Amino acid sequence: MKTGMLAAEAAFAALGAGRAQDALADYDAAWRKSWVYDDLYKVRNVKPGLRFGMWPGTVHGGFHMWLNDLGLGALVPWTLHHRHADHESLRPAGEMPRIDYPKYDGRITFDKLSSVYLSNTNHEEDQPVHLQLRHPAIPVDVNLRIYDGPEARYCPAGVYEFVRADGAHPQAPTSGSTQAATLRLQINAQNCVHCKTCDIKDPRQNIHWVPPEGGGGPSYRGM
Repeated sequence: MKTGMLAAEAAFAALGAGRAQDALADYDAAWRKSWVYDDLYKVRNVKPGLRFGMWPGTVHGGFHMWLNDLGLGALVPWTLHHRHADHESLRPAGEMPRIDYPKYDGRITFDKLSSVYLSNTNHEEDQPVHLQLRHPAIPVDVNLRIYDGPEARYCPAGVYEFVRADGAHPQAPTSGSTQAATLRLQINAQNCVHCKTCDIKDPRQNIHWVPPEGGGGPSYRGM
């Protein structure tokens, strides 16, 4: 939220000065001077450190954070970097073992739509879809054929689903099925909780998240 405020302030100042072409030119410097940068800098090695394995990475990250909390962050001068973008880690479905997830029990695990209901998300039904496809053919021709339709898996809110061209739900389609050619990607944008996973994880970077018209989205209670 703070970084969003900083971006808005930078854009407002730039537009007021007649600098529409570089409206966010001052944003990077602003967030680096904010408390957000300080907080993120302390944990900069936590996620990249998991390349060493879960337990060694956890110990490394915990030790790093502990030193920072003690004001001894100078003892950890190194910064680990991610070796590739998140979407580049996806592998073709044919190279990976199939995972059969147990059905949700309604006590500890729940279906996606029940969780979406708890988020109290709301978008006007007649507004433009804020999840845009750069190339409409890629979801079926590439993502479904090669990766077995990851859109339906990485979204936590059930926004993306593959349906038959006539709107009916297929019977457990797979990337190798002859049925794939008759499918299309359906985007249930009204369910979106604005996590931006799709924008980050899509293997061809084909999904572009833009702010929804009217500022719709989740409205979590008790926060």
